[in-house]
Amino acid sequence: MQKRIPEEVVDRVRKANDIVDVVGEFVQLKRQGRNFFGLCPFHDEQTPSFSVTQDKQIFYCFGCKKGGNVISFLMELENYTFFEALRFLAERGGVELPAINQSEETATSKISQDILSANEWLTKLYHHLLKYTKDGKDGYKYFKQRGISDESIDAFQLGYAPNSRNFTADFLNKKGFDQHVLIKGGLITLQAGNEATDPFRGRVIFPIRNHLGKTVAFGGRTITDAHPKYINSSENELFQKSKLLYNFDLARTHIRKENEVVLFEGQMDVISAYQAGVKHAVATLGTSLTDFQARLLKRYVDVVVICYDGDKAGLEATYRAASLLRKTGSQVKIALLSDGYDPDGYIKEYGAQAFQRLIDNSDTFISFYMQYLKKDYNMTNESDRLQYIQKVVEQLAKVNSYVEREYYLRDLSKEYHLSLDTLTKEVDKQRQKQEYQKDKRGKNRYTSTKQPFYQEKKLLPAFHNAERRLIAYMLQDQSIADRVQHELGIDLNIDDHKIIVTHLYGFYEEGNEPDVSLFVERVPDERLKQLVIEIAITSVGENISDEEISDYIRTIRSHAQAANIQTYKQQQKMAEKQNDPIKAAEIAMQMIELKKQLKNIK
Repeated sequence: MQKRIPEEVVDRVRKANDIVDVVGEFVQLKRQGRNFFGLCPFHDEQTPSFSVTQDKQIFYCFGCKKGGNVISFLMELENYTFFEALRFLAERGGVELPAINQSEETATSKISQDILSANEWLTKLYHHLLKYTKDGKDGYKYFKQRGISDESIDAFQLGYAPNSRNFTADFLNKKGFDQHVLIKGGLITLQAGNEATDPFRGRVIFPIRNHLGKTVAFGGRTITDAHPKYINSSENELFQKSKLLYNFDLARTHIRKENEVVLFEGQMDVISAYQAGVKHAVATLGTSLTDFQARLLKRYVDVVVICYDGDKAGLEATYRAASLLRKTGSQVKIALLSDGYDPDGYIKEYGAQAFQRLIDNSDTFISFYMQYLKKDYNMTNESDRLQYIQKVVEQLAKVNSYVEREYYLRDLSKEYHLSLDTLTKEVDKQRQKQEYQKDKRGKNRYTSTKQPFYQEKKLLPAFHNAERRLIAYMLQDQSIADRVQHELGIDLNIDDHKIIVTHLYGFYEEGNEPDVSLFVERVPDERLKQLVIEIAITSVGENISDEEISDYIRTIRSHAQAANIQTYKQQQKMAEKQNDPIKAAEIAMQMIELKKQLKNIK
């Protein structure tokens, strides 16, 4: 399928998109030596084992063993077809692609592309109606009453759907969109008599974009007394509420700059925070924070500030979200609002600077937890006080920082007249208990979610290591490949290695320069592609001596000869069993010759 686009175009697209920059938009990467590391986006882990190599333009995870180049990264992460990944990267890198026949893509891809296109048209239409037409004046008035500026209306592409049953359906029909596709994308609904209507009619519109900045759904809020107050597009392949965060695409740059993200419950909270200067803000989409969303945030940033409503329901939601985020390894802080305020209301009441101070001076999770927990206990009752203290101690035992633990233990000691030594001993006991339970769980598991940068591997035979290291050097230096081709050809011991070097010889014979990222595109077997990446990621020096190459070749040949001798021995025994002394003698002579050759090799 890839070959329908000229290879030089594919190569140009790859070179226009540095893999560290692209992957860095999805994963928080930190440089370690020559490579970059982060949490793998393809499996759960708390210790980074995902590596990106800039000079080779490849990625590899030492945990789940996935690897590839910038195109395969997007295909794996976003479930893109080759064409979709190429199109995205071409747009990103400013490379013009030749026309691609839509029939070359899968039916699913075609439907998804049509839904995305329809969403883009509607985003522009709703926004235009809100700002420039009489039909949108009620929606515009609503936003202005809520204190939303024109700059924010443009930044978030806010809109208004006219209170007309057929307006949207007629508009999209004139644009040539199939009604079945529009229904699947949640853009229109069918009423009795198969009448197509706009589910958002009469509502202000909040476009919901994925992290690539593409509108995949809409949120609509009534500006009358209609129910429900908020609705979202129906879920489909492109839109799953549990996997998206509102404003993530615009906030991502600011998240990296601030090294933290602020998490809200609603879209209006995000927009109000944006106007108050807090631009590293995202929100869930009408549901509680999910495990997927928590892990998504952890990939990008270490610190999450939760700023939910200050009422009882908001406190409960804050605790649930904080607990989930802490499980993923995030550092959690709480911007606690006084009862009765939501973030939008707080900003209107106290102003932008006060809100920024609230975010900057957020409480630690433990500080929040100690306040949150008190509501469940009668603190004038001795039994309740003891239970409360025990709960706080159990939570403190999960904190790794000695300083933080002692800080809060001193508070407990002072408030409840307990010695610091007693509380410290109780925390230590709880930590031992937690470690024991963790170890016990680990022993009952077949796998661990924690992966080191380099997993401990079983030792490979010398000849196997020699072949892998030789291939690693061949991938980065054509002259080494030429020498190996002349001296060994494809006479390696591992079948997979034979196939890889065969492809590599052909790759260089076509006039290509050493380029692992390009070469893996020429390897047709997916399993072998992964093996090439695994070998290429091996840490080898930029230069290798002639003597070292000779050593590798001798090791490979020696094993092959030794293996041949073993084969002849088995054949000799078989000949002797069959009472064929002549054949046995011939085999013996061949073994003598092989042993001479083996001696010469060594």
